[in-house]
Amino acid sequence: MKTADYIEMKIPAKPEFVGVARLTLSGIASRMGFSYDTIEDLKIATSEAITNAVQHAYKEEGGEVLIGFGLYKDHLEVVVSDNGKSFNFHETKEALGPYTEQSVEFLREGGLGLYLIETLMDEVKVHQKEGITLFMTKYLEGERVERDAETIST
Repeated sequence: MKTADYIEMKIPAKPEFVGVARLTLSGIASRMGFSYDTIEDLKIATSEAITNAVQHAYKEEGGEVLIGFGLYKDHLEVVVSDNGKSFNFHETKEALGPYTEQSVEFLREGGLGLYLIETLMDEVKVHQKEGITLFMTKYLEGERVERDAETIST
């Protein structure tokens, strides 16, 4: 399945720029038809991922956090990459493995942020290469149930 649209932004790895990404995400999710509560969940999960990158990925030297939004007909994929380098969305997605308990170990100490992200999102995948790229998927209400039902019935 191809994305209908892909939006990418880079922000300085500084706490004061997390809100810029939240505003962008809110506009995209609203345009796609997500409910207010789901948009709030998306904003919390994305903020957590970006904040983790800001706090842990670059320490003192600073850097950039790349945030990507893959807009599909039935879902939104939010990508947060803390190596600051642009990447090929589809290639990186193909290289992903499933989320495992080991993911918590290399992500961040404690892993509470990842637990929160996984609770709020429908799917979470992690890619580690020159940094960490987190793919978070949220389905439009009702779309996930219909898709799962089709898989079971075939």
